[in-house]
Amino acid sequence: MDGVKHTSEDSELISETIEKLPVSVSREGKGKRLWKKVKYQLVEYNSLPAYLRDNEFILGHYRSEWPLKQVLLSVFTIHNETLNVWTHLIGFFLFLSLTIYTAMKVPKVVDLHSLQLPEVLKADLHKLQECLPSLPYMPDLHKLREELKSTFPSIDMLPSLSGWHVMDLLYNCLPERFSHSNQTDVCVLRSMKEDVANMIAPLMLRPITRWPFFAFLGGAMFCLLASSTCHLLSCHSERLTYIMLRLDYAGIAALISTSFYPPVYYSFMCNPFFCNLYLGFITLLGVATILVSLLPVFQNPEFRTVRASLFLGMGLSGVAPILHKLILFRHQPEALHTTGYEVLMGIFYGIGALIYATRIPERWMPGKFDIAGHSHQLFHVLVVAGAYTHYQAGLVYLKWRDLEGCRGT
Repeated sequence: MDGVKHTSEDSELISETIEKLPVSVSREGKGKRLWKKVKYQLVEYNSLPAYLRDNEFILGHYRSEWPLKQVLLSVFTIHNETLNVWTHLIGFFLFLSLTIYTAMKVPKVVDLHSLQLPEVLKADLHKLQECLPSLPYMPDLHKLREELKSTFPSIDMLPSLSGWHVMDLLYNCLPERFSHSNQTDVCVLRSMKEDVANMIAPLMLRPITRWPFFAFLGGAMFCLLASSTCHLLSCHSERLTYIMLRLDYAGIAALISTSFYPPVYYSFMCNPFFCNLYLGFITLLGVATILVSLLPVFQNPEFRTVRASLFLGMGLSGVAPILHKLILFRHQPEALHTTGYEVLMGIFYGIGALIYATRIPERWMPGKFDIAGHSHQLFHVLVVAGAYTHYQAGLVYLKWRDLEGCRGT
């Protein structure tokens, strides 16, 4: 029609081209899907960019520069970081559960019904507790305890009290039988109230502060979650790897530092000088370690031993307060009990740091422990075991100080 004539050969050629067009498009779509599968395949150590090369004895199953979506989904797939992620992620949920349990189940006061006291004094004590629900902790009134021992044998179960004048607050909280309803002289009533107040004051039970124990639990959760996140996301990009490694080192320093808070505080709570000295020292050391960890050179693989030694040195700095505690409370069974837990914790952490630094067992059989059993996974398991051991020590400290206060210090 437009003056251009089409031969039969041209028509056949056009038809063939049209027929082949969908096939070409289809093949292109399949090619893209195939390329995505190839692109997100696990690679070998030699194919990694320099910033992802950390352990030459783990030869394969690496993720390399994946998009963030693929990286997040890889938490449910198998690669050489899978167990690194899950060992500490499970540990995080374990300590989250322990924190909730401690806050809800660990007694906030000693159970009065478990104490063998006369029923009259129990009733008086309950009345006083309702009247004065927020009595401060008073750790040192030894004389009242000694005077009451002969009268009430169970008084040894109660914490000692001191440092607080209870008379003014107790004046209007005594039972009705000590009221002014009779015609007794006011001076005699006041004397009687003072005597009764002095008898009941040592029975007012209030637990010691829990913040050092919860500081440790918070440090443990931060460390475990930071480590798990680091192992999951570090393969995304060099920038994110740098950030995640800094966060990981900060978490380790936080765990070590806060691990000292319960033993130091509860051992030396009645000796403020040593308590503040030890707490201040370990806190400053932890902050210094985090600052050193921010240096880019600290990330290089050749500084692996230096990193392990620095964190190990933080742990060894706790030897001094532990020895001091043993000397100060050498006759207290709780001191030996808690020290046993702390030594076991140190063994777990020490072995873990040694395995991490020496890269055992994968250095003996490169490529055999790529998926499971390599040094970093063993290190993670030992960290969780050590932290849980320290949690058990913390429970002993709480029970000890709740019942004993500062008696004998």
